[in-house]
Amino acid sequence: MLVYRILQWLFRVATRVFFRRIEIVGLGNIPADGGVIFIGNHPNSLLDPILITAHCGRIVHFAAKDTLFDSPLVGWLLRRMGAVPVRRRMDHGGGESAALDNDAAFAALHQVLLDGRAVGIFPEGLSHLDSQLAPLKTGAARIALAVHRKAPDRPVHLIPTGLVYFTRHRFRSSVLIQFGAPVAVPAAPDDARDPDGRVAARALTGQIEARLRALTINADSWDTIWVLDGVRRLYQPPGLSLEDRVELSRRFNIGYPQVAHHADVRELVGRVRAYLTRMSAVGLRDDTLRRELSVRDTAARVVAHLGLLLFWAPLSLVGAPLHLPLGLAFRFLGQWTSPRKDTVATTKFLLGFLTMLLVYGVLAGLVGWKLGLWAGVLTALALPLSGWAFVHVIGRVDALRHLILTLVRVFRLRREVAALRAERAQLVVDVVAAVDRHRPADMEPMFGPRPGMAT
Repeated sequence: MLVYRILQWLFRVATRVFFRRIEIVGLGNIPADGGVIFIGNHPNSLLDPILITAHCGRIVHFAAKDTLFDSPLVGWLLRRMGAVPVRRRMDHGGGESAALDNDAAFAALHQVLLDGRAVGIFPEGLSHLDSQLAPLKTGAARIALAVHRKAPDRPVHLIPTGLVYFTRHRFRSSVLIQFGAPVAVPAAPDDARDPDGRVAARALTGQIEARLRALTINADSWDTIWVLDGVRRLYQPPGLSLEDRVELSRRFNIGYPQVAHHADVRELVGRVRAYLTRMSAVGLRDDTLRRELSVRDTAARVVAHLGLLLFWAPLSLVGAPLHLPLGLAFRFLGQWTSPRKDTVATTKFLLGFLTMLLVYGVLAGLVGWKLGLWAGVLTALALPLSGWAFVHVIGRVDALRHLILTLVRVFRLRREVAALRAERAQLVVDVVAAVDRHRPADMEPMFGPRPGMAT
């Protein structure tokens, strides 16, 4: 599996470039050996298996719809990664009567687990943009039960894997990967009471879904998630990790339907929605209103950005003529060539990843051919380093642009900003008080006393 390990390392590097921040939780839940099924939610197309492959530490064979193997590039990539093609009715006529033979695919997945290796499955089936988990299919449970029946002495560990993206389509955004505690595979069902194993598969799938919901954010609509994310920002203390931010959002989305009928909750949610709308209308963010922008602090931030910009700029200039046009091309082609909205980030990532590998390889080869082996090796090292520096420079330029625009808006809209800050301060007190008032008695608070909390 040398090719796999090389691709795994490349994916690890490439995802660290594509995402500004990747936070990984629960690696200790993944056994170092033995059969493992990673069972994930599926919000971002091929980026989901790429992230798991890059950061789980195991060699993972994913079940993938067979139509993906028809693409020359994606098919080549999937074969190199040991993916197993699975035929789905929706891709082959769609009718329940469609005869699809997946015996070979299931046999291959069974053998992977019997050999003590890992399988990856997304039981929602399709990648999607919905605000909550889609109903889970029973395939993962059926595979685990079948392997357990064949070899009861070889445990299969079911690892629920939650993927939460922050601004999922955007380059240099953030993602949280959570590997949950293993779900136990029950003993083989009684053939007399459950001859085809469907009852056991549905029961195990229900356990998996409960675990997966505990690692993801689910709500009835994106508007609810948007407003409750605003509530979360008002409630949380500064410096929160991605894991705690997601856990806090999850708690709000679970608890809100239980208290939404209360008059004070309805009134507070309406005020938060109005605050978010006003803030968006003037082009500001909540973190800007959270603190006062003094001249000294602003100057210090500008100097810090400029210092890092000047540090990375000389190195980035080496490859800027190459990386600038390619970066712009990836940005626009990712939007135009994506077949669906949930594949935009995947298109950008794969387009950039494969193109840069090709370009770096060709240029290093040409330089080596013309100037000698060592010149080619130095070129192969210098181009990725220059690309990394270029990413840092673009990030600093974007941060400076945002800081300058924020300053202009703050000083141009002083009255509106002052009113928003006053509204925010009052909302913080009211949100904390409402959370303290309506928090279930059996739910432990995540933080100590907050402004407005009863003592």
